[in-house]
Amino acid sequence: MAGFDEPTSVDDGEFYGIRNSESLQHPSTLNSACQTDRMRLGEHHYALTTTWTGNLGSGTSGYRDYSRDVTIEVEGKPTLLASADKPFRGDPERWNPEDMLIASLSECHLLSYLHACVVAGVVVVSYRDTATGVMTEDGKSGGAFTEVLLRPEVVVADASMIAAAERAHDDAHQMCFIANSMNFPVRHQATVTAA
Repeated sequence: MAGFDEPTSVDDGEFYGIRNSESLQHPSTLNSACQTDRMRLGEHHYALTTTWTGNLGSGTSGYRDYSRDVTIEVEGKPTLLASADKPFRGDPERWNPEDMLIASLSECHLLSYLHACVVAGVVVVSYRDTATGVMTEDGKSGGAFTEVLLRPEVVVADASMIAAAERAHDDAHQMCFIANSMNFPVRHQATVTAA
């Protein structure tokens, strides 16, 4: 089994999905709404359309006179129904920006972790994360996230892989593009067991 102290190469582009002449470019044309083409090494472009659908007839004539409902669309993907969080007059049945931020961090860690495990020779058979985040209002109509805590529950194929699987969380944290973009702590409290 490979260890973390052994050199690992992703020069073949496998980590970026560019192995055997593949690319991260969506199968649709370059004019698509979501472009993930590799313009140059390490540069990826993303696009989406967010549309407010909450005009109840008088626009934003008053704070209670409009809905916070929006749709988020990326070409070739299902439309995401979104809104504000319930305390901000949003629809609790729709995704809100705070949900999506935590989801992005959780999924990015998961995907980075799976890669780190492959590199370390760890076979993951199950992964579930129950992530939480804390956002604090500043009393001036604003606020910010102060932390996100990821709680991955990982099952590996064999007990001999547990130590390497635990170490892989640190590597995943270093690799996660989304976590590296945050200005608040993204912590993880992982548990790893064997099947």
